Order: sequence, then structure tokens, then C-alpha cells
Amino acid sequence: MLIDPLLESKSDTVSNSGAGGPIVLSTRIRLARNLAHYSFPGWAKKAQQGDVLIHCLAALDQIAVLKRGLRLRMDDLSDLEKQILVERHLISKELQTSKLPSGVYISKDASCSIMINEEDHLRIQMMRGGLKLKQLWKSINELDTSLEDYIDYAFIQDLGYLTACPTNVGTGMRASAMLHLPALVMAGHMEKVIRMVNQVGIAVRGLFGEGTDATGSIFQISNQQTLGESEEDILKRLGSILAAVINQEQMARMKMLEDNGPKFFDKIGRAYGTLLNAHMVNSEEAVNLLSLIRLAVDMGMLPEESRALVDHLLLEVQPGHVQLRSKQEAEASTRDILRAKLLREHLQSLPALKYSANCANKSGETDIQA
Repeated sequence: MLIDPLLESKSDTVSNSGAGGPIVLSTRIRLARNLAHYSFPGWAKKAQQGDVLIHCLAALDQIAVLKRGLRLRMDDLSDLEKQILVERHLISKELQTSKLPSGVYISKDASCSIMINEEDHLRIQMMRGGLKLKQLWKSINELDTSLEDYIDYAFIQDLGYLTACPTNVGTGMRASAMLHLPALVMAGHMEKVIRMVNQVGIAVRGLFGEGTDATGSIFQISNQQTLGESEEDILKRLGSILAAVINQEQMARMKMLEDNGPKFFDKIGRAYGTLLNAHMVNSEEAVNLLSLIRLAVDMGMLPEESRALVDHLLLEVQPGHVQLRSKQEAEASTRDILRAKLLREHLQSLPALKYSANCANKSGETDIQA
């Protein structure tokens, strides 16, 4: 497979290394950029789309952080390879199904990926496990500045960076954090939280972005406004919202334990038992059950070192990864059998759950403010 080097690499994203914190799994910053004097991808003729792809790939070849990375054209990849890249959040579903001449450049450690000819000519993104807004902004800003030595961006002084979608005009930046919020979901408070953050220009989406469900109580929280604010102001505002949501989740966990401990323990115990004994599990159920085991780690019911295993399995239970591991394309029912076997084998090493009314709620989140 063309993506084999990626599969063998060590990544700092939560999906590979378990680097996520108790509530914040990962952080991502994405920049939308377009080339001056070229039509946006959706409006350009095929010859011009091809020229943009060649020009962008040549420019990216010069960027130090991408050396020894993967340089891929989408029409060279199999459907399974594209699916795996989506599941690792390295390309979008839109690029996965695009018929345009398009590609992606992925750094060796998979912390950076740059999509070419998606909605915009370039979608530059960086990801890290845990909450690292300041680190990511410094890194992606340096990369973006380096690219300007080779690419003439579409930019107007009064507006900022020009983009295919008007909602991205300005900074062209989307900053987001992936949060695990099971207590707010169980308490029925997520709708209230979503309304609250929407009022201040912050969006809440599912595990795989816009239009997807929050399977496993995992939500992407990101800025919506890109025009009229600096990148630093956007990150500061997002950071304060993230701090508030994290605090709400922490309080919901404590209240859940104090008010209805037996029901909480029962929910965790049933998830634990199902994962260790089930013989058919679909991907949505697997993520929902693993979400509860992750919560058990957060609450001290399982050892801290179990978190890396659970975070790794959240990726491995996805349809593309199940097929990759089994070295075969498989229908849904076969994948459910293979997935259940994978879960039984990996989770049998977990110790017994520790039930205690004094379960700790460890936050440990850092880098809130940009």
C-alpha cells in the first residue's frame, strides 16, 4: 500500500499514541489558502486544477517539516487507503470522494497534512494529542510563512485570505479541540452546552466533523468566525470556551457519581462485560462502549496506562482499520465479527474494575489560552 510508511510511523495524535488528556483528546488547527490568479477548485477547469496540484506539490517539496513525508495523489490510492486516511483525520470525506485532480502531503509523524484541491487549493492542518492551541498555532504559522516563499496566496488587505466558502474569508483558520464529554451526554446537558457556545460563534460537531454524529460522546468544538478577528483573538476566545466546557464536564462527572453512583457503575460494568464477551460489535457500538471504558480510566476505576490502549482501539475499530488488520475487504457483518475478536483480544489484559464512591476526576488539561 502507498500509505504503508504512515501506518508504521509514531504519531503524536491521540489515535496513535494515546497522547490525549482525560477530556481533551486532541487539538487541530486548519488554514484554508488559495493561489492567486487561479479559480477556486470547484470553478476551475480540469487543466487548471492539474496545474494547481503540480504547483502545490512542488512547493510542498521544499518545506522542511514535510521532508521524508508522504506525497500522494488521490487517484493513485485505493478506496481502502482513502478510508484509512479519513479515519485518521488526515483527509476529509470531501477529498475522499473528490473527482478533481487532487492530493495530500502528510508529514512523517502524521502531525501535519495538507490537502490539495479540496474545497480550497490548500487545506493546511496540524494536529497534536491533548490540548495544545499555542504550540499548534506557532508551528502552523511558521509552516504557512514558509509556503509563502513559493506560493502567491489570494489575499486582499481589507478582507484577508480569500476562500471558496465566504465563512472562511479572513484568517482562513479553523481551530478545534476533540472533547470526550460522556457525563454531559448522560446528564442530558449537551443540547444546552451547544446552544451556549453557538451564541458566541463556536461550533460543535461530531467525531468526523460537519454532518456527523457525536459517537462515543466525542465532539469537535471549533471557531466559526474567521473575519474581523486576529488568529490570536480567535484562539483566546476558543480557549476560554473550552475551559468552560471542560469545567462543566468535570462537574457533571462528580454530580453523576454523587447522585447516582450505582447506576453509573452499572453502566461502566455492562460496557466492560460486553467488550470482553461480545462476538459481534458494529463500529458505532464499539466506540460508544470504549467511551465508557475511557471514562472508567478517567475516574480511577482502571489504571491510567489503560488510556493509551483505549485511545488506540477507538481508531482500530473503524471499518477501514478492521479491514486493514484482517488483510481483506469485508462486508459489515464480517467486520462486526472481526471487530469483536479484536476487542476481546486487546482488552482481556485489563484488570478488574475498581468500584469506589471516591473515584477521582482527573482533568490535567493544559494550554487553554492561546
